Amino acid sequence: MNFTRWSARLPGTQRRAAARNEQAVSPDRRGEGSVPGARAEQLTDDVRPVPAVDDLGVREVLDHVPSLVALVHGPDHRIAYVNDAYTAAFGARPIGAPARGALPELEALGLLPLLDQVLRSGKPRTVKSRKAPDGRSYTFTCTPVTEGEGRGVLVFATDVTDHAEAAERLRASERRQRETAVTLQRSLLPQELEEPDDLRVAATYHPGGTEAAVGGDWYDVITLGGGRTALVIGDVMGRGVRAAAVMGQLRTAVRAYARLDLPPHEVLQLLDGLAMEIDANQIATCAYAIHDPNEGSLVYASAGHLPILVRDENGTVRRADEPTGPPLGTGGWMHASGSVPLTPGSTAVLYTDGLVERRNEDLDEGIAALERALAGATGSPQVVCDRLIRSAGVTPDHDDDVAVLVLQHPARKGAESELFRNAALELLGGVEAAPRARAFASGVLTSWRFPAELHDLGVLAASELVANSLQHGTPPMRLRLRRTDRRLIIEVTDGDDHLPRRRRAEPGDESGRGIAIVATIASGWGSRRTPGGGKAVWCEFLLPKPKPKPKPKTPGS
Repeated sequence: MNFTRWSARLPGTQRRAAARNEQAVSPDRRGEGSVPGARAEQLTDDVRPVPAVDDLGVREVLDHVPSLVALVHGPDHRIAYVNDAYTAAFGARPIGAPARGALPELEALGLLPLLDQVLRSGKPRTVKSRKAPDGRSYTFTCTPVTEGEGRGVLVFATDVTDHAEAAERLRASERRQRETAVTLQRSLLPQELEEPDDLRVAATYHPGGTEAAVGGDWYDVITLGGGRTALVIGDVMGRGVRAAAVMGQLRTAVRAYARLDLPPHEVLQLLDGLAMEIDANQIATCAYAIHDPNEGSLVYASAGHLPILVRDENGTVRRADEPTGPPLGTGGWMHASGSVPLTPGSTAVLYTDGLVERRNEDLDEGIAALERALAGATGSPQVVCDRLIRSAGVTPDHDDDVAVLVLQHPARKGAESELFRNAALELLGGVEAAPRARAFASGVLTSWRFPAELHDLGVLAASELVANSLQHGTPPMRLRLRRTDRRLIIEVTDGDDHLPRRRRAEPGDESGRGIAIVATIASGWGSRRTPGGGKAVWCEFLLPKPKPKPKPKTPGS
C-alpha cells in the first residue's frame, strides 16, 4: 500500500502552497507601508523558514502523535499502519493481517461492527470512553478514507483515563449521597403503619431511579382515638438530603398536631406556618384527611396536593377536587375542609405526583388514567397499591419518587358484622337524663355480651361523661356507644365548645372528679370540638383478646 497516497486524503493535509506565496513581498512593490530593507534583511537572517503542511511527512507526524492511530483497509479491515503509541499500548501488529485476528483489542471493545458501519456509510463515528484490555480508557473516532477504488478506516483513539476515573469517582460520590438520602427518607417514613379498627390500610414508597435524587414524599396513618383515624400524604419540593430532612420535620409536626384532634384545615394552617419557619424557600404539598366511622365520610383539606380518589362498592370513582389551597410555606391563605363519602365497601387513594405526572403529558390525563385503573382494582389495599403502581408504569428507574396510600372501609357481613355495633341515645337534659343514660348503657352492654367487669366499667364511664355534660354543657346532648373487634368506645356530645381538662379535686370540692375517674378506669380518653359547634368527649376500653381454641387431639396422642 502507498501510505503517502492514503495520507493525502486525511483531513487537514490538503493545503495550498499559494497561501504561503501570498505572504511574500515582491521587490518591485515596496511602497510606503513596506518594511525597510535593513530590517527585512535582519529578520531573514534570524528566522528560519517554517515548512508548510504539504511538505511534512504524514507518517513521521503520526508516528509521534501521543494518541493511538491505526489504519485499516478493505472489507476485512487489513492493517495498513499502526503508530508508535498504538504499538506501545497493545504491542506490534502485523501489516496486512485482518483486524479480526490481528487487532483483538478492537474486537474486545466491540469496534469491528463499527468499522463495518463506517466503511459502508462513509461517515465517521465516535464511541466515548471505552475501557481497553490494557486497563486504560479511550475515546475512539473512526473516519473513512478513500483513494481510487480502495477504501479504509482511520482509527484514532484518545486516552481519556483520567477523565473516566474522575467521572467514576463523581458517580460513586453521587451514589453514596443518594444512598444516604434514601436511607434517611425511609427511616423517616413509618416503619409499620398503625392499624385502625374500622379501616384496612396499605402504603408503598418507590424512590426515583439511580439517576434521580431522592425527593421528599411521605405518608402516615394516625389513630386519633374514639374510632377516628387521620391519613396524611405529602411531597416536599426539591431533592436530596435537604428535602428528606424537611419532610421528616413536617411529618413529626403532623403527628403532634394530629394529637390535638383539630379539623383538617386547622392542621394545615399550623403546618403552613411551620414550613415557613423551617425554610422560607422550601414549599411542600400535603393532603390531610380524617375518617370518622360514625359519619361514613372522609373529611379532608389539601395544600396544593393532588385530589383524593374514592371508589365506591359499585366501582364508581369520585375525585375530591375542592377545596384546595396553595402549598405549605406560601403563607397568607386560609385553608378549608371538605368532605367526601366513604361508605362500607369504599376504597380511597392518596398519592404523590410521581404516580401520575409524565413529561409531555397533561397532569389531568395522568389522574384520569389513575381513575380508570382504580375503577377496576379490587382486592386488599396492598393488592390495589401494587396494581396502581403497575398500571402507572412505575419501574426501578422511574425518574421521580412515588408514594401511594390506600385505605378501605370494608363492608362487614355475617359473624364479623356482629363485632361492629353502634347504639345512640338523645339526652334532653333534666334530672332524669343521668338515670336514663345508665339504664341505656347497661342494656346495650348486656346485649353485646360483655364480661361483667367491663359492663360495670362501661356503665360507670357513661354515667360520669353524661353527668359532666349535664353540668358543664348545653343541649343538644347525645350518648353514643360503639364497639369494634378490639375496643368499646363511649362518647357524649353537647352544644358547648369548652373542652374539659383533667384536674386534681380538693377534698372539699363537690365537682371535678368525673373526668379524673374516667381517665383512671379507661384505656384512653379525649375531647374535641365538633364541626357544627359544640364538643365531643370520649373514652375507650380495650376488649379482652379471645382465647385461642384448643387444637383437636389427633388419634393416638
